Amino acid sequence: MDFDPPFQETYKALLPNSISSTTTNDNKLFVVEEYELPLIDLSHLMSPHQKEKEMCIQNIVDAASNWGFFEVVNHGIPEEVLKSMSYEQKKVFHQPFQDKSQTHVLNSSSNFYRWGNPKATCLNQLSWSEAFHISVTDILGKSNNENKSLRLAMEKFAKSAFSLAKNLAEILAENLGLKSTYFQENCPPKSSYLRLNRYPPCPYSSKLQMFGLIPHTDSDFLSVVYQDQVGGLQLFKDGRWVAVKPNPEALVINVGDLFQALSNGVYKSIRHRVVASNSERERFSAAYFYCPVSDAIIESCSHSQSAVAVYRNFTFREYKRQIQKDVQDTGDKVGLQRFLLSY
Repeated sequence: MDFDPPFQETYKALLPNSISSTTTNDNKLFVVEEYELPLIDLSHLMSPHQKEKEMCIQNIVDAASNWGFFEVVNHGIPEEVLKSMSYEQKKVFHQPFQDKSQTHVLNSSSNFYRWGNPKATCLNQLSWSEAFHISVTDILGKSNNENKSLRLAMEKFAKSAFSLAKNLAEILAENLGLKSTYFQENCPPKSSYLRLNRYPPCPYSSKLQMFGLIPHTDSDFLSVVYQDQVGGLQLFKDGRWVAVKPNPEALVINVGDLFQALSNGVYKSIRHRVVASNSERERFSAAYFYCPVSDAIIESCSHSQSAVAVYRNFTFREYKRQIQKDVQDTGDKVGLQRFLLSY
């Protein structure tokens, strides 16, 4: 299709000469067991029964500590906001490749579009996907008529996801004994990011393990993910990769690096990936990354389970710069390991 990025042409040196001649890998190498994430009904937070509310809070804390991932229903983001985001997302990705890759879709000073991995030297570094990665600053409060419906859909999604992420972050922070104003002071609405993802059908998916998104952790406090039902999300738990069973009623929440550092390792930022496992269907997701301002200081808090700080203090700006340097030097993100006091 003319809206698909030219993966096979651009990465022909990394891909097999022909699909038919590809030797099938041992399926045991990449077939993983499917799991359901912990599912939390957030309506219980408003319950008049204190025990029900406390149990919901404890479920959130347990999921962040043991899984690093969980799903939420009755999350407060209206269904029409999610449907509008899905519709506008598909519409912009289905523009001709030349148009979306060269045009500034929001009439901004930079183009947020990216695809594949220009630095890939092997298949394990190649992401069979395309994305628009956008600062919320470039969405909120803009009145330009360019792609007005897309901007409006993103703005509504970003505002709703911000409220959800802030609420969950404050619950998790209270469990750590952090002051209640931490996120209000450090995470204003415009400091976060939005990423729209499309995973095109991959003709190699039945013969090779191809990544839609290579294994990584998120560089934020929390991520709010709205995904379709095609499947492909996997996370690394208990020494093995497990597939996440899509839930049409829920949003996926996952802990990012900053919360792992802030919590002194109590909450877990888990490596996850998306596999390009479908040769016929495209997959979509929209992710909201709850981030602080660049000068925000991330300081490991003292906690009853972990009194000695594990990570040194650092700013979000410093963390992003270190990631950029490591990716440039090594081709991969090193992440929190760089900020261990014993590193």
